[in-house]
Amino acid sequence: MGRFGMLSREDMLELTRRMTPARTCFDRVAGSYRDEDGIEDGSFNIHFLKLTDREKADNLRIAKAIPFSETKVQLKSYGFPADSERSVQMARMLWAIKDSGLKNDALLENLYELIGDSYSAEGDYGIFVYHGAYDVPVKGKDKEWLEGSESVYDFIICAICPVTGDYEAGIPTWGFLYPSFVNRCEDRDHIAVYNLDPENEDMGFLNMLGLL
Repeated sequence: MGRFGMLSREDMLELTRRMTPARTCFDRVAGSYRDEDGIEDGSFNIHFLKLTDREKADNLRIAKAIPFSETKVQLKSYGFPADSERSVQMARMLWAIKDSGLKNDALLENLYELIGDSYSAEGDYGIFVYHGAYDVPVKGKDKEWLEGSESVYDFIICAICPVTGDYEAGIPTWGFLYPSFVNRCEDRDHIAVYNLDPENEDMGFLNMLGLL
């Protein structure tokens, strides 16, 4: 496959339809709080429905920012280079995190450490990881929704946000959606990477993901 997968704004907006308090597609959220040097200052892992209403709203705001961002500008789909062992290992780890439904803390800690070692931060930040499952509905030739489901899109979203002293998270600065969602199907060979400021590419983050 090519280096860049074809992301569709329509597909991304379809995903966000199930990112509301009443119809959330998420079942679990985990995360790690870090200082600007990447040192952990606490972590959590909880079933999404056990969050308070305010916590649900705050986390949906964070997670939704990734697919809702400007497609092909702030959100780009990258292919994992098949000739890079590090890239292959990263794809396998992300797939395993997804398959575990965020219930494997050792895998999550590996991801947090990799981000902490490579991410360029200007202050304290949080790494938030969400697991979701979306029943992809059937669409007719006229693009009208029909009864039934074509498939289930199982995915994770990772968002990196600046946080204040009381762990209040701001707008995500970096993140990703894996596997990528292309033509309303999962694309495990690609990862959709989010960057709030496309003019400020963090090569360390892209390199950590095995994309350079």
